[in-house]
Amino acid sequence: MSEPQDSLAALPATAGETSPDNPWPLRLLSEKLKAHIDRTPMAWVEGQIIELNHRGSASYLTLRDVDAEVSLPASIWANNLNRLDTTLERGSRVVAQLKPEFWLKTGRLNMSVRDIRPVGLGDLLARIERLRQALAAEGLFADELKKPLPYLPHRIGLITGRDSDAKKDVLRNAALRWPAVEFDVREVAVQGVTAVGQVTAALLDLDADPDVDVIVIARGGGSLEDLLPFSNEDLIRAVSRATTPVVSAIGHEADNPLLDYVADLRASTPTDAAKRIVPDVAEELAGLAYARDQMRRVIHQRVERESERLEQLRSRPVLAQPLTMVDSRADELRRLRQTSTTALTSALARGQDQITHLRAQLLALSPQKTLDRGYAVVHLDGREDSGAIVRDPAQTEGGRDLLIRVAGGKFTAQATAPASSGTAPRPRKTTQQKKTGSSTASQDVRN
Repeated sequence: MSEPQDSLAALPATAGETSPDNPWPLRLLSEKLKAHIDRTPMAWVEGQIIELNHRGSASYLTLRDVDAEVSLPASIWANNLNRLDTTLERGSRVVAQLKPEFWLKTGRLNMSVRDIRPVGLGDLLARIERLRQALAAEGLFADELKKPLPYLPHRIGLITGRDSDAKKDVLRNAALRWPAVEFDVREVAVQGVTAVGQVTAALLDLDADPDVDVIVIARGGGSLEDLLPFSNEDLIRAVSRATTPVVSAIGHEADNPLLDYVADLRASTPTDAAKRIVPDVAEELAGLAYARDQMRRVIHQRVERESERLEQLRSRPVLAQPLTMVDSRADELRRLRQTSTTALTSALARGQDQITHLRAQLLALSPQKTLDRGYAVVHLDGREDSGAIVRDPAQTEGGRDLLIRVAGGKFTAQATAPASSGTAPRPRKTTQQKKTGSSTASQDVRN
């Protein structure tokens, strides 16, 4: 006994220390795997039964993930199945408590089912409701996030089952309403474990296409389990991130998957979706005809109203006899011109009279008039330009030369002596000279 123990002690302690020259025995690897797996705790998992075989006191089944292509074989003792109130069968959705077991001799891994419980409709509905509340709290279902559908989409993306009635209903009813409608159809699995992945992939592909204006996800009616993919959280979040408007057309009116809450528009059926994504060409043509009639009637009424208004305007005197206004303005202009002429003539006459009066006054006050009355102007030194005017007889002392201006002209003289203070004697002319405008005369003034 000591020899085998000594040989085991010489082996590597860990798998990483093994080598071609110092390997582990196969039994040692199996024992270590079994010891490691035996330490693994039991776990509750959810899945769908896709295979179920009864063999004596044990039953063998295969569980598959509800959202992915992952499956595990498992076994359960008959006494555990007998405790259930319902009989399990293929397609049943269950939660099971699994304990991994490793068979040392065969090296086979088995999942031992210690407890199993079917998932009823009530449990599924409760899970969906909890998920709905959690997503609503995040704001994924808010109305302000809903995108409006285009009035007339250029191309419609359709995600539906392969050769399904839902696909036929959408295509047929949409073509009846708008024959020129275009579809980009993506046929995917609409139930089962691959449905979520295929629907999500088709959604992302259509959302990336700029020619697609709206996306319709359509499926016919089915059980709650069949419609579970359309309440999957991954699909719901993918729809909320889509930039293209999404229409949910799942099942019938009573069906209400979470896709209806996050979609931009919920249609009760695939047929209803076809009616809501494209307009009815007959209704549109009727609407155009009605609008055209309305516009024609409004235009005719407007033309008639304006025609009547023009007739009323033309019947007014100013338009019926437009020269009346011109004639009245011409008469007014003539009156104004005559008034202006009269006023100007009167003003000129008054001005002429005033000028004549002022001239008479000026002439009456002029020096020439004084000379005409017999007065004379006597200048000293015989000069008119610089000689002083005689105003006192004393200025003539010394026989100074004089220049005398009278009304008829001017002449020169010489003063002999100033007259006495009495009556001045009349001077006597000694020399006679002719009087001209510029001639001079010598005169002897004697006392």
